[in-house]
Amino acid sequence: MNPVTKGYLIAIVGIVLWSTTGVFVGYLITTYDMPPLLLAFWRNLLVSIAMLPALYLIRRSLLRITMQQLRFFVFFGLILALFNSIWILSVEANGAAVSTVLAYSSAGFTAILAWWLFKEPLSPTKITAVTLSLIGCVLVAEAYDPQIWKVNLLGILTGIASGVLFAGYNLMGKEAAQRQINPWTSLLYSFIFGSLFTLLFCLIPGVPGGVVGLAGLVPQLPADGWLILLVLSFIPTLLGFGLYNVAMKYLPASVASLLATTEPAMTTVEAYFFLNERMSVIQIVGSLVILFAVVMIRFDKPPSESRFPKAAG
Repeated sequence: MNPVTKGYLIAIVGIVLWSTTGVFVGYLITTYDMPPLLLAFWRNLLVSIAMLPALYLIRRSLLRITMQQLRFFVFFGLILALFNSIWILSVEANGAAVSTVLAYSSAGFTAILAWWLFKEPLSPTKITAVTLSLIGCVLVAEAYDPQIWKVNLLGILTGIASGVLFAGYNLMGKEAAQRQINPWTSLLYSFIFGSLFTLLFCLIPGVPGGVVGLAGLVPQLPADGWLILLVLSFIPTLLGFGLYNVAMKYLPASVASLLATTEPAMTTVEAYFFLNERMSVIQIVGSLVILFAVVMIRFDKPPSESRFPKAAG
């Protein structure tokens, strides 16, 4: 098989897998009433538990990090924990489809943060894309309707915040690549520290989506609920990211990133069939505006763009 064709197939399979993340999250929350922060904690923890023995057996050197890298991963884990927690709260408030689309507004926020932190130039294309991302956010979150601010304030705030935090997560991935840290090492330690921070979030009294006391950290799930939680952690999160990572060996980063923009559309279709979610015409228009902004930024990126993946969810 042609290497490029092989790369396309692997990337598409990986994207299809991780596009189901919002559906699994939404199902666990609505069917089993699982607290969102508790779900974020167990997802991070199970990914860490799966990766540790795998890397130990396959390539032990990937487990070794320096003290400087340890400090970096503590902050990386904090960003991941905040993103995962806020995004899952957004799924609870907005549904799988809307929350996934809003997270992709990160392309615009990434451009702003990269300009602020890394002094990357804001070209006219990027400025236009940032503006379109914000307009798309307003349409998808229905923030143009004052009544929505009264009935779904949490949905608007978590949706937009997830885009900002996803941008921060992307920039941390870029920084890890610049430090020449193996992406599997980055994935492992970001999820390890991410699980520790989400554990703390869960136990903060009065935080939405948290639990009361240490006893509440064990989900009250039936056997099929635990199975879905395991599938969420290992298939969309770990395997989806892993296949996308493998595809990067065969495809330019820009091509793989453009393929990744199909995720919101996939999630919307999956949420329609499995969660009975419906998006209004205005929300669909807003989704297309956001995706168009993402594509604009992808085409505007320089050839030196990092080859490491930035998977959603």
